[in-house]
Amino acid sequence: MHPEIHVSCLSVLTAAVASFFFSFLWHGPLFGKKWAGLMGFAFDPETCGKPNQKMMFRGMALSLVGAVLTAFVLVHSTNAWRPSVWGAGTDSPWYIYGFFSGFFTWLGFYVPAQLNTVAWEKRKWELFCLNSAFHFLNLQIMAMVVAGCYS
Repeated sequence: MHPEIHVSCLSVLTAAVASFFFSFLWHGPLFGKKWAGLMGFAFDPETCGKPNQKMMFRGMALSLVGAVLTAFVLVHSTNAWRPSVWGAGTDSPWYIYGFFSGFFTWLGFYVPAQLNTVAWEKRKWELFCLNSAFHFLNLQIMAMVVAGCYS
C-alpha cells in the first residue's frame, strides 16, 4: 500500500505567500530591530543609508523559493497523516493534520538546526527562542493553509 498524494500548486503557492508576508511582519515591524540586534546587524538607516536594493531583492527571492520548497514538503507530510490517503479510513478534522505536520517538522528539523547555532556559532539563547518561535508559527501557518486546502 502506498499513499496517493496529489499536490495542489495553488495550496503550495498560497502557503508560500502567507509565509512570505508573515516573515515580513516578524522580521520587520514586530521583531525586526530585536532580531537584527541579536544577529549582530548594525543597521541604522540614519547612519548607514538605505539597504542595497539588489541584496534585498536577492534575499526576498531566496526566501520565497525557500517558502515554496517548505510548502511543497508540507503538502506531503500533512497529507501522509491522513488515513484516507492510505485507503485506511476516514480523516480527522483538517486542522489536526495541519498542527501535527507543522509541529513535528519544527521539532525534528528546525529546533535541532537552531540548537546547532547556539552550540557551534555561539548565538545567544534569546536568538534561539526568537528564531524558534518564528519557525514554529511560520510552519503552523503554512501547514494550516495546506491542510485546509485539502479538507
